[in-house]
Amino acid sequence: MKLILRYLICIIFLSACSVQKYLPPGESLYRGAHIKVKKDKETKASEKQLKKDLKQALSPTPNKYFLGQPYKVWWWYVLGTPKKEKGFKAFLLKRLGEAPVLSSRVNTKATAENMESYLLNSGYFFSQVSGDTSHKKYFVYANYQAYVNPQYHLSEIVWSGDSSKLLKTLGRISSRRSILKPGNPYNLNDIKAERDRLDLTLKNRGYYYFNPDYIMAYADSSIGGRKVKLYLSVKQSTPDSARNPYHINSITVYPNYSLTNEEGYAAKDTFMMYDSIRINDSINKFKPRLFATTITYRPGSLYSSRNQNATLNRFINLGAFKFVKNKFDRVSEDSSYKLDATYLLTPQKKKALQGNIDGFTKDNGFLGLQTSINWKNRNAMKGAEQLGLKTTAGIETAYGDSIAKKNNNYRLGIEASLKLPRYFIPFFHIDENHFYPPNTNIILGYEWYRKQLFYTKNFFKFQYEFTWKTNSRTQYNLGLFSLSYLNASHVTDTFYAEAAVRPSLLLNVYPEAILGTTFSVSKTIGQRFSKNKWYANLAVDLSGNVAGLISGAKHFREKLIFGAPFAQFVKTDFSLHYTRHLKNNWDWANRIQVGIGIPYNNSSVLPFSKLYTIGGSNSIRGFRARDVGPGTYRTTDQDKLFFQLIGGDYKLLLNTEIRIPLSSLFSTAVFVDAGNIWNKTGILFGDQAKLTKDFYKELAVATGLGLRIDASIFIIRVDLGMPLRKPYLPNGQRWVIDQIDFSNAAWRKENLVLNLGLGLPF
Repeated sequence: MKLILRYLICIIFLSACSVQKYLPPGESLYRGAHIKVKKDKETKASEKQLKKDLKQALSPTPNKYFLGQPYKVWWWYVLGTPKKEKGFKAFLLKRLGEAPVLSSRVNTKATAENMESYLLNSGYFFSQVSGDTSHKKYFVYANYQAYVNPQYHLSEIVWSGDSSKLLKTLGRISSRRSILKPGNPYNLNDIKAERDRLDLTLKNRGYYYFNPDYIMAYADSSIGGRKVKLYLSVKQSTPDSARNPYHINSITVYPNYSLTNEEGYAAKDTFMMYDSIRINDSINKFKPRLFATTITYRPGSLYSSRNQNATLNRFINLGAFKFVKNKFDRVSEDSSYKLDATYLLTPQKKKALQGNIDGFTKDNGFLGLQTSINWKNRNAMKGAEQLGLKTTAGIETAYGDSIAKKNNNYRLGIEASLKLPRYFIPFFHIDENHFYPPNTNIILGYEWYRKQLFYTKNFFKFQYEFTWKTNSRTQYNLGLFSLSYLNASHVTDTFYAEAAVRPSLLLNVYPEAILGTTFSVSKTIGQRFSKNKWYANLAVDLSGNVAGLISGAKHFREKLIFGAPFAQFVKTDFSLHYTRHLKNNWDWANRIQVGIGIPYNNSSVLPFSKLYTIGGSNSIRGFRARDVGPGTYRTTDQDKLFFQLIGGDYKLLLNTEIRIPLSSLFSTAVFVDAGNIWNKTGILFGDQAKLTKDFYKELAVATGLGLRIDASIFIIRVDLGMPLRKPYLPNGQRWVIDQIDFSNAAWRKENLVLNLGLGLPF
């Protein structure tokens, strides 16, 4: 830690000393701008808000600084100009360096004029801005003085011009949901936004050739009282093609279009008609019905931008086409307002084969290797159905001081999946969403798991689920039918000997059947560039309800399915994410997760595969996985060895972190995590694991520092965490802040946890 601190101090010192000597003669580094606002006594906007608004017109943007030094400029000069555009040096320069913003680029007169234009466009008519520069050491500062007059407001919005059909349509639609309203401040951006809104509305009503520039706005500020009368009209130069709505004349699809042979699709003798759509598919690669269900309009219908975008979105989401291109051509007849629609579809490779090899380590002293082979057919039944087959094989072996050096674990698995781009329920038809096509997923899998010293497990699963969207921000998943079956065999005497001391271990090898239904909904709230973004997810897992009603199960493990007691439980999960975008591109990210699992009747505990876990790289990063809970219970090496999963029936997790960009390649984060898991009963880990009214006194708390490397395709994350509160210690001794000692090797070994991961933690 001391070495890192010394390194940072040296870098800052070197950058301070070195940047100045690299500057060209007579040049200084632009450090930024100061804005002073003087407003008229009747101007209502605050000086703080006016300064914030005027900053948008500042130019140029100064370099980034850390502790008062232009560290990225230092890297720019140290690395120098690379000989190759795509070499390693060029990569480092792009990620770490930044070209200096020199004083010669600062033009206060032009920037002051931009500020005046900004004030004028925002309704602060007749305002004035002046600017000059000042120097300090090798830095130059820009100084601006703005005098701001009161803001003008809209008094009336009037459409003027002829009595054409287009103008009548504009006058009618502009009165509904208009951005421009009497009493609003005059703002040029609002006028532009209203033109874009009207353009989109017209395009949904057939006006294919219309564009926003055909709408002209004239502001009359001479009426007095700081009011503006706004006149809107259609330019006289607007062509006839843009003044009339269009209907669809024909729809043609080329599903085997090649970018390398763009003229080859034009053959005229291989068309077939299906549901009024012309299809050129001489090799019968796709069923015609696929195009009929994907295209959302037909010949004779009014052109609509909404239908056009919906159809493109549906084609793209099928996954069968690499490129999707469409065009609309006007029918050659001069008096005809009709369009010929054409779709040029470049298919994906029908079949794909992919292999992966992954290495990993586990907190219980095991390291391992896992391989997988994935085969996919993207058009299995000529309707863009995706058929997949995945095989996996893995081995885990103990290392170091593990208590199970001779205990190798082996894993083999196979999974078949079928993804249909529609709802599929035999003998039923369900109407689909206009814009987002649904998917039906059918999954069948088997896994063989051998824990060498103890037992072998066989796991079967079957899932039948639907996924769909109601809009771009809301997604649903309904697992209509889910079945999993688990049994154990070849249980060793070693395991039974340990189970004789701890009978709860036998739950590891009891057969288990889960028959149920799942439902989840996720929603994103907040615009793309909004400072505040929310994400919420709610999931419900119901198991054994129908089976329980039929069998009349009322007691633990009383009724069987396939020779195994079927699980009965209700499990609900809720997570809420909130991110606030701060100054200097900092982000404040937060998450809360609450999970509740309630076993009943035929089950006294949740199935092991459904238990909640906590700790590790995506949870409480100051504790290793399975080192927290349940409750105040402290897991031992024996627990980690014998239990395949250590978890609870209830979960509470709280995370907050500040994300700070250092460069386009590196960013850092400071985080605090808290949470725990609990059980409903003490069957597995005793009464200390049970949830009580004092649960808040049993929360684990951790903090730490993270480094993120943005490798474009994915983010590599390194988080170093340490505990602040250990729930397994006696009450009154759980806070361990006063025990922090980075200079103590024993403390570092016990408390510092290094987490590696891909992507952000939440």
